[in-house]
Order: sequence, then C-alpha cells, then structure tokens
Amino acid sequence: MYQHKVQYYETDKMLVTHHSNYIRWMEEARVDFLERIGWSYMKLEELGIISPVISVDGKYKKSTTFGDIVSVDVRIQEFKGVKLKLVYSMTNQNGEAVFEGHSEHCFLTSEGKPMMIRVTYPDFYNAIMEAYEKQ
Repeated sequence: MYQHKVQYYETDKMLVTHHSNYIRWMEEARVDFLERIGWSYMKLEELGIISPVISVDGKYKKSTTFGDIVSVDVRIQEFKGVKLKLVYSMTNQNGEAVFEGHSEHCFLTSEGKPMMIRVTYPDFYNAIMEAYEKQ
C-alpha cells in the first residue's frame, strides 16, 4: 500500500487538501504499484511502451488536511491486454475513507499505435496478471 503525507503546498488557506491532489496521489500510487511488480515507468518507456490515462474518475468522501497520512490501496479491476483499469481506495491515518476513484490506461508504442501487451511483452502481461490474481 502506498502512503502519502499531505504537504502544506497541497492545501488551501484553511489547510484543506485541494481536490486536484487526489488525482496526483492516484498517479503516485500507480507508479509505486508498477515498481512493486517489477515494471517501473522508466523501464516501460525504455522499452517503448507508453501508457496514457484515457479516463479518470473519483469521489471525495472526507477532507484531508496538512500533515495527514493518506494510504492508497491500488487494485486492478480489469485488464484485457490493451486497456488496464485500476481502482483506488484512500484512507486517512484513522482508517476513514477519504477518496475512491479509478483510472483507465491503454498501452501504445512510442509511435502512438495500440499495443497488445500479451503478444509484445508477455513478461509484463504476466506480471500484471499475477498481481491481479493475488488481490
């Protein structure tokens, strides 16, 4: 599970976290998730795999403030080799739900063409499937 400490610059004058930061934390958690399964963004890009966000959505449950510790649980909801859908559950240090969301990503070549991960990079495909099965 990824953890983020709310920074002062992420808050407004009342020290409440600005809503846009939850999307950033989703990305931080996604980068961490990929590193934990052995496929960092740097490795993917070195191989010519681009993974843009094609959809993002979220629901705010409870405000967070400067100094809070936010835990982000990332789970694979769907993976069909071309598109990956991840869901995120965020809780504060008291275990209270603060945000729930999802993001969808596709896989493209460095030329911007869709890529079938199962065929082109079976080791990456297998790593995602293994993580999915372990959830």
